[in-house]
Amino acid sequence: MSFLVHRKTRLRETVKSLGGAAVGALTIGMLRATRYFDPIKTADLFGRITGRIGPLLREQKIARANLTAAFPEKSPEEIEAIIAGVWDNLGRIGAEFAHIDQVWDYDEAYPLKSRIEIPPRTHELFHQLRLDGRPALIFTSHLGNWEMPALAAVAHGLDAAILYRRPNIASADRIVQEMRQVNMGTLIPAGRDAPIRLAEALQKGQHVAMFVDQYLTGGVEVTFFGRKTRANPMLARLLRQVECPVHGVRIIRLPGHRFRAELSEEVKPVRDEKGQIDVRGTTQAVTDVVESWVREYPEQWLWLHRRWR
Repeated sequence: MSFLVHRKTRLRETVKSLGGAAVGALTIGMLRATRYFDPIKTADLFGRITGRIGPLLREQKIARANLTAAFPEKSPEEIEAIIAGVWDNLGRIGAEFAHIDQVWDYDEAYPLKSRIEIPPRTHELFHQLRLDGRPALIFTSHLGNWEMPALAAVAHGLDAAILYRRPNIASADRIVQEMRQVNMGTLIPAGRDAPIRLAEALQKGQHVAMFVDQYLTGGVEVTFFGRKTRANPMLARLLRQVECPVHGVRIIRLPGHRFRAELSEEVKPVRDEKGQIDVRGTTQAVTDVVESWVREYPEQWLWLHRRWR
């Protein structure tokens, strides 16, 4: 009996490995093929494709449940319109990622002719970060085009270290890293040694960036849209080791295939009675900023994952 169980286990592992290899090859092929086509037309096409396929997936129900709980005042029609925007945004990100080395189109001398819009205050804050000689912690969320904040940092001369999550498929990870290494700073994969590497980057004066808007089992409890959930406390824990400015960055999708890059004002950390960084309170302060962003552009946030458990 144990022999049969072992055979079945090996068979499942082999099938899983072959399936992963096939998906990885398909991902690589799609990304490389997409680069041969017009990026704007491809983004439109991908948006239409995900807009049709998305409602057939189980994530559609997850998004509907999330939005209904987050916005009880919205009608079912408004909820469905937001979800449609979510699928459209997701498809466009896929097409834009394939052209990640071309999508950052900004010329400070001719801002009106650029595809990226940068408010004066964001310009001022970026230059302040670049010139103050200090490290900084930058957080972002799965809003708008969430691959572009790293491009914004490097485009403004920041020495950036970016925490990212590797795809589960090794071959897909290689092509993703290859594309992300174009003007995205130092890439640090999530893992056991990530906190150490990120702390070292801060100690070297780098600007460390990370996502903060996904559920983390074992994370600290925070309130998001009035509901309890858990968030990654890594940013606040790093701040305990290296005190530095904290800012949020988002890239909002605008009509006409344009974007607006925004850097928030400094988010002040919460401190305990001893004056130390309060990890839970600071994580909540960062979460509050993300919530304000999502409330402003709900159709551009990734409602497809289970943010509340």
